[in-house]
Amino acid sequence: MAKIGRNEQCPCLSGKKFKHCCALKDRRVPPQLSPQQTLKITLMSAVKKIQQVAVSRKMAIHELGVFFFFSTAKGDAWLMEMTDCDCVQIAKDGQPLEAPINENSETIEINWSHTFVICNEQIEITSYADKTVQLLEDSPGRELDAAMSRIYKKFSEEQLKKVHLPHPEQLSEESSEQLPEQSAVK
Repeated sequence: MAKIGRNEQCPCLSGKKFKHCCALKDRRVPPQLSPQQTLKITLMSAVKKIQQVAVSRKMAIHELGVFFFFSTAKGDAWLMEMTDCDCVQIAKDGQPLEAPINENSETIEINWSHTFVICNEQIEITSYADKTVQLLEDSPGRELDAAMSRIYKKFSEEQLKKVHLPHPEQLSEESSEQLPEQSAVK
């Protein structure tokens, strides 16, 4: 079949030139997503993927920006935020858990349940709710530590500060109590 010239009659019989009729339909541009929508889609996609791996009880790790995901052979999966050392469990014993991620037009908010530190190449978590401390078995502490080092080399301190918005309670006079159960990613 011959190529239709831009100034020729459109083959749809509209009577218009091809460049003013069906040529425009061929150039449809998919709607552009905002960076926040893209991150939300990507973040939720990564959550779903690591949950699927946890259901099949396989070990895996994945990095996405400042986030670190891992699953264990026991079927547990965690989402870790490397700049503030917050985390939340997203699968337990091979069963996916609801990801506590909320989004509005400008931010993605995650309701973190724990903080973490790396001790002797193991991940130790502390619950925000009752301050209990637990050592995560089969956790990729060495890999998480290496990922954190890469993040701090890649981004300046000023850039890392922009990742989080202040918690509403932290906006009032810097209180001595720590309230970071939620953080928002710009």
